[in-house]
Amino acid sequence: MSSILSIRNLRGGYSEVDILNGLDLDLAPAEILVVAGTNGAGKSTLAKAVLGLLPRLSGTVSLAGDDITRLPVEARARAGIGYVPQVSNVFPSLSITENLAVVEGVTGQKARIEEMFVLFPALAARRRSRAGSLSGGERQQLAFARALMTRPRVVVLDEPTAALSPALVEESFARIASLAATGAAVLLIEQRARQALAIAHRGAILDGGRVAMSGSAETLLADDRAAALYLGQQH
Repeated sequence: MSSILSIRNLRGGYSEVDILNGLDLDLAPAEILVVAGTNGAGKSTLAKAVLGLLPRLSGTVSLAGDDITRLPVEARARAGIGYVPQVSNVFPSLSITENLAVVEGVTGQKARIEEMFVLFPALAARRRSRAGSLSGGERQQLAFARALMTRPRVVVLDEPTAALSPALVEESFARIASLAATGAAVLLIEQRARQALAIAHRGAILDGGRVAMSGSAETLLADDRAAALYLGQQH
């Protein structure tokens, strides 16, 4: 299957220090790919590189065969890159409907908002509520809905479970699993690697800014070396 997102020899970081050191990665359409690794391995830096937020970068980032390496953030969003940040992912003073309506460049916006309410019925019931009044799980649903408004080809999720209570983590992973059903490919940056791989198709484990291990989710979960070095033991 051809890649919707292809990364080749990616190098870069902040100031003069390279965090990414020749990273190669591919993401297939409608695939969930978990990117895991220890702290400092380059996971969030990779997300920034895909989104166009890394100040210094070499190598190539291609979306559906088109080189987007030098495109600014806004152009990447228009090309089909969606993003759900870990924090500050909604406008708290706006209603749920207003949060969805601020997404620019969406044709048939009212119909698309209604589609989001079908996908996330808990939001439909509170469509006039301010986003600041939502629970952590509801806020995450709104962040997902906003990212999907533009029908992105790739959605980047940066540590989506980090700010959630343990009770909401399983619910969050179930929600992430459903994203691929919308047709979007998901690049999932996640510390809870074992739980994330349980709902993913493939995984890539970073170490020192490179891909140290990769393979199907089942293969990585069964790999003793991956468990010992990166995933933690199963509880």
